[in-house]
Amino acid sequence: MSPTERNPASWTAALAFAFLLMMTVFASNTLAQSPDSSLPSIGGAGGGLISGQQEADIGRQVMMSIRRSAPQITDPLVYDYLSSVIYSLVPSAPLASTDLTLAIIDSPDLNAFAVPGNIVGVNGGLFLNASSEQQFASVLAHELAHLSQRHFARRLEQQETSAPLTIAGMIAGIVLSAVTQSDIGIAAIAGTQALAIQNMLAYSRANEQEADRVGMEILANSGMDPRGMPEMFEIMMRQNRLQGNRVPEYLSTHPLTQSRVSDTRNRAEQYPRRDVADAQEYHLVRSRLQVRYAKSPEVAVETFRSYLERPDTEKPDAVRYGFAVALLRAGNYDEAIAQLEQLLQGTPNRITYQVTLAEVLVEQERLDEARNLLQEALERNPGNYPITDTLARVEIEDGKGEQAAEYLHRLTRELPQKEHLWLRLAEAEGMARNIVGVHRARAEHDILMGDLESAERQLRQAQERLPAGAPLRQAVTERLSQVSARLNQQRS
Repeated sequence: MSPTERNPASWTAALAFAFLLMMTVFASNTLAQSPDSSLPSIGGAGGGLISGQQEADIGRQVMMSIRRSAPQITDPLVYDYLSSVIYSLVPSAPLASTDLTLAIIDSPDLNAFAVPGNIVGVNGGLFLNASSEQQFASVLAHELAHLSQRHFARRLEQQETSAPLTIAGMIAGIVLSAVTQSDIGIAAIAGTQALAIQNMLAYSRANEQEADRVGMEILANSGMDPRGMPEMFEIMMRQNRLQGNRVPEYLSTHPLTQSRVSDTRNRAEQYPRRDVADAQEYHLVRSRLQVRYAKSPEVAVETFRSYLERPDTEKPDAVRYGFAVALLRAGNYDEAIAQLEQLLQGTPNRITYQVTLAEVLVEQERLDEARNLLQEALERNPGNYPITDTLARVEIEDGKGEQAAEYLHRLTRELPQKEHLWLRLAEAEGMARNIVGVHRARAEHDILMGDLESAERQLRQAQERLPAGAPLRQAVTERLSQVSARLNQQRS
């Protein structure tokens, strides 16, 4: 059993340290190289020492760390929902750039983070703890507010004027944390750096109040209910009381007091009261993740069955959907299909039901039925991520690599930052015996993982298989030049 499996909370806390320490290291290096930068601070504080390009570089480093060390949820239905809700908030957020990179950490603990470079991440556990979409969206709005006000970047700028950190010790801690996936790395840097690290991790009270205020404005301007924020804070406070000495991860970096909860509740009441209904999709995705984090599929089956049999069950379609997903995971395919068909009678074209039904059909090896269902759905919803992703899975299961590669090429064009899609594309290209395609897909995966040497080898192998003068060889050569230039810069 891995350290993650033994103690996921401890590991995730260590990983959070590693992410934030990496940003400190990287920012210290880049700041030293560009002392004359004069980018103004969006939030109105800090000296503006970190440029937008440096923040983007920090973001890339953080995502490499996440990809290498953090288990992620790659479920397209979960990602698609998260993407839709966060981009419904983005137009109301005063961000310098609206190009975000999203990460979903596979952990049942309540946590979310936003770091320079427009990286926004949530734990799967946020869905478990937020009982409404308004509460869930309030956490995302709060994180977008931190980004828009450049709170973490401003803390890095402040750090530049304080006592310098021991960079070598911090790097050692980062490496140990990433390699062991435990808090050994934290112990390595705990000594003289403890206070500095604590200061870097925790947002100040002023930062939190500003993020609360801006976050509620984002919610209100997006048509959401700002009252979701104090409701979510009250859930966190209740969790904090129940857990005793173990502070929820989110509160370790976002200090929360009763006075802050009261202030947020009072501020929310200043907005006009309106009844905002949750999107059904939130509760469907939440049910899907409740199954994921259940003790076992069988326990999930019994839990959702008991909910479904209660006369006062709220959101019965979401409960029935959770029951169907639990049955799927438990291998009760016929019963799962019966539940999904009942749901589809009420909402015939809901993508979540269709994709889940296709998942069951794939498990039963009824691939033609799954393909027909999904192709009809794709005609009605061109480019839809979950449908296209599941179609690619059907074709791979059916040994049709060329068709799978066609779907995955579409997805990698739309979602080039999703490293797992490049791996699946390499698999499909191998199945189709397109060796050049395998090398190119592997190279893109390696670039995202930060392994530029491997990416360079993959592209050279692709180049060698292509005739001189071929347009594809030219494209491969250009990409190889870009990777080689970055690798030379890295080495120097």
